[in-house]
Amino acid sequence: MFQELQDAKERKVPFIIPIGTIEYHGLHASNGTDTMVINGVMRELEKKKEIVLCPPVWYGVASWAVAGPESGTIHVDVDVYENYIYCILKSMIYGGVKNIYCVAHHQTEEAGLMPMTLACHKAAKKVIMEYMEETRGKGWWGSNDYADYYQNLGSGDDPFSYIKVIPLLSAEAQKKCGGFDHAGKYESSLMYALYPNHVNLEKTKENTEWFALNSVETSKELGDHMVQCALEALEKIIR
Repeated sequence: MFQELQDAKERKVPFIIPIGTIEYHGLHASNGTDTMVINGVMRELEKKKEIVLCPPVWYGVASWAVAGPESGTIHVDVDVYENYIYCILKSMIYGGVKNIYCVAHHQTEEAGLMPMTLACHKAAKKVIMEYMEETRGKGWWGSNDYADYYQNLGSGDDPFSYIKVIPLLSAEAQKKCGGFDHAGKYESSLMYALYPNHVNLEKTKENTEWFALNSVETSKELGDHMVQCALEALEKIIR
């Protein structure tokens, strides 16, 4: 296993970190939905391209916007979380991994930035700035060694591309899916297509919260469509 990981690092195979949360998803779906859908889609992506799927970060900046702690939602303070992600990314970067994707699903409507994804972005940039200063010295960016910086922008030679934070469903993919929601027909269908044993279709009829009412329309067909939309985008984004 060690040699395989070393080989993957040297070839800059994408290393995927599922950025998850434990959050209330109605009466019918698992509180681990935000994490599980990432794992499930990556399981399918592995069939199409070479990736290294890292263990997920299950606990995250869930917030209690949807429901309080009595619902089973576990919320991690954003500053504590940022430092935790920083430690993970620092270990990987200093260990030689230079092609990392932090993939989130929670609060990624229209691929917008929210506290958890912002924390990942901040942690990533902090790690890279420190790494480059420690390995290249102060003034590394201004040195003539980086005269081709703008020519390499966004490529594998751009240090700020070593770590990327992306949504499971890009804004374009969300539109192709037909919509996006929390514990409603879209997210529930995505989860149902990937982990059918973790969505109770009978329980959808018992939901009373507005966001979960249309979960009664959950279907494998819609879920399969969403998986394909996600994969089509991720095959292009992850490289």
